[in-house]
Amino acid sequence: MAAPPWTPTDPLGDALHVLRLRGAFYCRTHATAPWALEMPALEDCLSFHILTEGTCWLEVPGEEPLQMRAGDLALVPHGRGHILASEVGLRPAGRVDHLPQRYLGDHYSVLTYGGGGTPASLVCGVVTFDDPAAGSLMAALPAVLHVAADHRPAPTWIGETIRLLTAELHEQRAGGEAVITRLSDILVVQAIRAWLEQDRESRNGWLGALRDARIGASLAAIHREPGRPWTVAGLARESGMSRSAFAERFADLVGEPVMSYVTRWRMRIAQQRLAEGTDTVARVASGLGYRSEAAFSRAFVRVTGTTPGAVRRDSTGRGGERP
Repeated sequence: MAAPPWTPTDPLGDALHVLRLRGAFYCRTHATAPWALEMPALEDCLSFHILTEGTCWLEVPGEEPLQMRAGDLALVPHGRGHILASEVGLRPAGRVDHLPQRYLGDHYSVLTYGGGGTPASLVCGVVTFDDPAAGSLMAALPAVLHVAADHRPAPTWIGETIRLLTAELHEQRAGGEAVITRLSDILVVQAIRAWLEQDRESRNGWLGALRDARIGASLAAIHREPGRPWTVAGLARESGMSRSAFAERFADLVGEPVMSYVTRWRMRIAQQRLAEGTDTVARVASGLGYRSEAAFSRAFVRVTGTTPGAVRRDSTGRGGERP
């Protein structure tokens, strides 16, 4: 991961900065009651749903059903399967991607579905992320993140982004995929920022550590230069703390020892680079600060449960494409 051309002063803002999305699919849905749509589980993906007309219910297993109204935005960040429906408890006819729909391109469709009653309209998207910091940020989010139209701290920004995204999906102009991806970037970041500003859960764990003036500085340094030969003493200096006080505070806030976090972070980056299929194992190992490929491979197997070569072979077998 290349270092940014500035020194970040806000580690949490730095994590949001790398939250760049790759769109998997976008769909406009026109539904009439009664209707129920099953969204499949998709590993390492985030689903977002914007209700532009009517009302609907979002049901995620293990969570309370959530009623959405026109203008609401909901994120399901952990790749879990879920249901959108006109009423709680309706059984979907099947997965939404198996229903007949009109495909406007490889990444867009329009779905018309339901029993002919009260109408509802939605814009739905499935996106994934490339950066390890984005993955950690997603893991820290709640099972459902709801930004209600009538409770938004900045309704103009989110509302306008929703309006622009909806218009772009309707019009299908040249360059639409690039515009929709960028607008989705903005919309997801705005929703997460609204949650960070309002929810006490965001003060805990990894997100809380990023907010900490001292530990946040060390985390930003690790994320910025993962291949640097870090030691506990060196990271303590980044935080302006003594070695022992830093090690104790880091473990308390992050939930694991600092050097364990450094290794795990490097392996997340290694997985990403190997899955892209463009770097050799030796080059990835060297870029992450390992003097020998063998030492890197031992650490990779210990953290991930598989070998670097297996990840790279799987990638090249798919022609270098990521799922």
